[in-house]
Amino acid sequence: MGTIAENVRSILSGIPENVDVVAVAKGHTAPEIREAVEAGIRCIGENYLQEARTVIPEVGSRVKWHFTGHVQKNKVKLIVPLFDLIQTLDSYELAVMIDEHARKHGKLMPVLVEVNSGKEPQKSGVMPRDVAALIEKIHALEHISVQGLMTMGPFLDDPEKLRPYFRATKTLFDEIAGMVIPGVEMRHLSMGMSDSYRIAIEEGATMVRIGTKLFGPRGYPR
Repeated sequence: MGTIAENVRSILSGIPENVDVVAVAKGHTAPEIREAVEAGIRCIGENYLQEARTVIPEVGSRVKWHFTGHVQKNKVKLIVPLFDLIQTLDSYELAVMIDEHARKHGKLMPVLVEVNSGKEPQKSGVMPRDVAALIEKIHALEHISVQGLMTMGPFLDDPEKLRPYFRATKTLFDEIAGMVIPGVEMRHLSMGMSDSYRIAIEEGATMVRIGTKLFGPRGYPR
């Protein structure tokens, strides 16, 4: 692998202009994140609140900060003021908590609804059949703004096998966009990681989450 800056420039050169790259920085330091930002990254994803609270003050607001990990309900009050977007909303109960804390901070909190596209009972995310109904329920909350969908897909040996899951999530995304729900902006479809982002883009992703290919391994799973 090259340097972080070289990796960023290489990745960005092959990404369509309409696709946002979220550099997932879990396990990486503020200087490493700054190197990525200086090379052209505009969105940073953090999976762990404790790490984010360390690096966000050091890197600052010149980038957008996305929370890309599972949201623990007891951490919502800390996540809401720190982040520009939460990618992993997976229940109405969580939406209500986010709305409440966003109200306290005078903030409209952008979120993506996490879709359990593999329909795996052990995983977080909303089952595809329940996504539209959840968004219709959330839209009445005044301090939360649904801006699209996110999916992980199942963990598979061959990234090509993720294509049907990405395609189904894009179909769901388009269906919800067509419903024209008040206050809901279907702007972002976050799909694909280091091993699958090219396939995700081919299937309609407007946002990809890339960690290892940018930063290299740091002992966390990709």
